Order: sequence, then structure tokens, then C-alpha cells
Amino acid sequence: MKIYKVGLPFIGMSSLMLLMSPLANAAEMSNMDHGSMDMSGMDMSDMDMSDMDMSDMDHSSMDMSGNMSDMDHSGMDMSGDMSDMDHSGMDMSGMDHGSMDMSGMDHGSMDMSGMDHGSMDMSGMDHGSMDMSGMDHGSMDMSGMQGGEAPADARSPDYSNGVPYGRFGKPVMMGSLPLWGVSVDDLGYQFDDDQINYEFDTWYGTDSNRVTLRSEGSIQTKDDKEIDSLTSLSYWKPLSIFWNGEAGVAYDTENDKSAVMAGIAGTAPYFIETDARAYLYTDGQVRLDLGAEYEWRLDQHWVVIPEVELTAFSKDDTDNHITKGFNEFGADVRLTYEMLSRQLAPYVGISYETALGNARDLRRQEDEAVDSSSVTAGVKFWF
Repeated sequence: MKIYKVGLPFIGMSSLMLLMSPLANAAEMSNMDHGSMDMSGMDMSDMDMSDMDMSDMDHSSMDMSGNMSDMDHSGMDMSGDMSDMDHSGMDMSGMDHGSMDMSGMDHGSMDMSGMDHGSMDMSGMDHGSMDMSGMDHGSMDMSGMQGGEAPADARSPDYSNGVPYGRFGKPVMMGSLPLWGVSVDDLGYQFDDDQINYEFDTWYGTDSNRVTLRSEGSIQTKDDKEIDSLTSLSYWKPLSIFWNGEAGVAYDTENDKSAVMAGIAGTAPYFIETDARAYLYTDGQVRLDLGAEYEWRLDQHWVVIPEVELTAFSKDDTDNHITKGFNEFGADVRLTYEMLSRQLAPYVGISYETALGNARDLRRQEDEAVDSSSVTAGVKFWF
């Protein structure tokens, strides 16, 4: 009877220890050190790891290069610290990662070229050092991403996007507006010759296309009051930064003939205003006019303007006192004073004209002066 009483408590304690041993083993695995575990030869293809808690496991030196293609990781909790795990040799090409939580994993050296990422939740993953050079992105749907070409109707051609311009209408650049101008370069009286000299041009158009009306000549103030003028109507267009071209028709009252005109005008080096115009008359005569002018500014208002002109013809015309070659040379110097707006500038000056070549002999035969000079005064303006 004593042995029975003593054995009963012993048997009860033994049974209790046997019942609690699985729980103790499960608790011990959660804190196991897997640092030196070699799992390279283990066949874990049929293992069910759905309920394994590896959040506290140390996988720093685990070799998991074995075959895990058929492992079911659907319920694995990998949120713990796996930063020291070596995944470089793991073959996970056949693994089902559908519901794996890998938010705390370091994937720095993982080879995921054959993985099926269809339903993986990688919102919390650190992709800083992931190598995805071997991933196949061929079937990725990026239709919702920003980029690509804009649709054809994204913006209206005039950039108004359908917004009206209001009562003032569509804005226009100033350079494209047609404008007009009048410039009178010379309107003066020559005291010695008793005549009025004039030169003006008017234009209408834009900075790239204009219609120009130009006229120059002289009006005798006594005797027969003869008017000698050369008037042209031409089309004007820029040829380069400093040069403009002209082409049109002209009429010369001195010989009462019309002509076709072509010329070029602009600014030569050292700011010399230069022009050259050729006239082809109906009788085949060709006239060439060359001119150059320079503005020597003394201060903000006083300006000295020297100017030279040269005229040549292609053949003789004794009826109009014309000889082949250079016929006339003219020069004048004017001292102008530009008013406050600089649109009006009165002037005084000296003019000089002389015949050249055979024209000198022709004038002597007709008892005409070969050379002439005169004091002149007048005004120049523009608007």
C-alpha cells in the first residue's frame, strides 16, 4: 500500500511532463539559432510551412540553396529581421508567394528572375539594392502610368483652349501688322541755281513685305519752271540683316520715258547708308544710280551729313544730253539740327555738281555749265 501511494504521484507527474513536451519544443524553435544550420541537401518540397512563425529566427548564415519549389509559403510570417539571410543561392522559381508578407526582408542579392510575382504584396519592401535585370516585364500593364504622346485634341492650335478673346478680338504681333510711313530726306532751296530739290519715299506694309513709292528731282523756280523727276513704284523685301531689295517700275520726266527698276539699299560697314538702283528704259537705255550717305553725330541734336551721288548710262543719247559712261557726280554737306522728337530737322549746307567724261565736252558744245555749286537750306522730316 505504501508503494502504491508513492507511485501514483510519480505517474501523474510523468504524464504531465509528456503532455507539455511538444509545447516546449515549439516554443524553443521560435528562439532557435539557425546560424549554422545546413539545409542545402534537405528536400523541403513537400513541407507544409503555412503555420510557421519565423519572425524571431536568426537566418544570418542559413544555407537554403536546396529545392523549395513545392513549398507552400502561403501562411508564412516573414515580417521579422531577415536582413542577414543569404538568399543568393535560393531557387524559388516554383514557389507560390501569393500571400507572403516580406515587408521587412532585405532582397539585396536575391535572384528573382524566374519568380511569379502575380499576387505578391511588396508595398513595404526595400528595393534599394534589388537586382531586377533578369526580370521579364513583357506582360506588365502600365497603361495607367503618366507619359506617352498627348491626344490629338489635347490643345487647340491657337492655344486658346476654346476660351474666347473678348470684344478686342484675337491678339496680333506688332511685326505682322501692316503699317505705313513717309520720309522726306531732302526738301531744300538752292540759292545759286534758283531751284528746289526734293527726295522722298512712302511705304505701306509689314517688316517683311512693303509697297514703296519713291521720287527725287528738282523744280526750277523761274523762267520755264521745268520739273525733272524720277519716280518709281516698287516692291520692297529684306534680303539680309542689313540689306533690302527693290523691284518695280519707274518714270523719268527728263527724257519722258518709262523703265523697269531693280535695286538694293542698306547699311554698309561703318554705318554708311548705301543704295544702288538700275533702270531699263523702253528704248534699251540703262541708267545706274549709286549713292552713299553718312550721319556724323556731334551731340544729341546736331548732325553733319555728307552725301555723294554718281550717275552712269549704257549708251549715248544726245537729244537728252546723255553720253555713254559716267555722266554726273554730285556731293553735298548738310548741318542739321534735330528737334526734340527728331522727326523734324532743318538744315543748311553746300551742294556741288560736275559733269564727267564725254558729258563735259557735250555741255561745253551747248554752252552749259560744267560745274556748279550752291548754298542750300531746307528741312528733312518723317512721320
